[in-house]
Amino acid sequence: MLENKCVTLRPYCDVIMEEQTETGIRKNYTGLIVLGILVALIAIAAAVLSYHFLYAKPLLQENEELKELAELEKQEMENQYKEFDIQYEMLQSQLSNDSLIAQIENERRHTQQLLEELERTKATDAAEIKRLKAEIASLREVLRNYIMQVDSLNRINQSLNEENTQMKEQISVANTQISDLSTERNQLKDKVSIAAQLDATGFWVTPKNKKSKDTQKVKEVKKLAFGFTIVKNVTAQNGQRIIYARILKPDNSVMGKKGTFAYENTQLEYTEKKYVDYTGEEEKVTMYSDVTEYLEAGTYQLFIFCDDQMIGQTSFTLK
Repeated sequence: MLENKCVTLRPYCDVIMEEQTETGIRKNYTGLIVLGILVALIAIAAAVLSYHFLYAKPLLQENEELKELAELEKQEMENQYKEFDIQYEMLQSQLSNDSLIAQIENERRHTQQLLEELERTKATDAAEIKRLKAEIASLREVLRNYIMQVDSLNRINQSLNEENTQMKEQISVANTQISDLSTERNQLKDKVSIAAQLDATGFWVTPKNKKSKDTQKVKEVKKLAFGFTIVKNVTAQNGQRIIYARILKPDNSVMGKKGTFAYENTQLEYTEKKYVDYTGEEEKVTMYSDVTEYLEAGTYQLFIFCDDQMIGQTSFTLK
């Protein structure tokens, strides 16, 4: 009787086992999908972080420095407008001619209006900044004409001279502020210029004999093959560059003089030069120099120059 019941229930047991097996497979498959999605998300996050540190961050830093330059230039213009206002006030204090005082007051209000426009203008609004900068030249000419008129009246007494001295002191303070801003702007420009300089690394030098085979014997050297890598620089301007190689022999004379180039307000002799189209990415450079002169054993110095800067150097020895 018991055996008959087991036989009767066996198909149902088999179905239940198959369903449990399929459920386990589905769970494992779902787990693999979830794991794959997590791995993909981690890879995307790593790519985003790499882009940020390698590309986005240097560009953002450069943009911030350029914005700071624009802000400094705008502040300098505001100080110039304020200086005009101070000088107009000084001229009015020296006059008793109502008509001329009214004319100067109109020009003063015009200057103040331009200053207000400048203060409302964003430093990055190049067109508006250019227009307001052009107004400065016009205002300076108008102010000069009024100064000449006031001087021709010759109505300044001792008390007014004292007030004039005080006004000059205020102008001196304003000029000092302008000078300080100009210094800060020049320093920031220098930082941007330094950041844009190229840098050479990974130097190698291979002396070759007349059969173009490598050699270290100085008497056999007929050609020097050398190279380096210009590192990636997203701040540097793209375009054609001239690379100058200057090789000094053990006696400090220049090997294979081909001409001169400008460097720090002087002219230096070079051994070889090469034109390179720089794109901001890493650039490998290889150069060759034929040996047509006597070489002595010893240590040689190799200097690489570009954009009026020395961008790298190395040394090598010939026996």
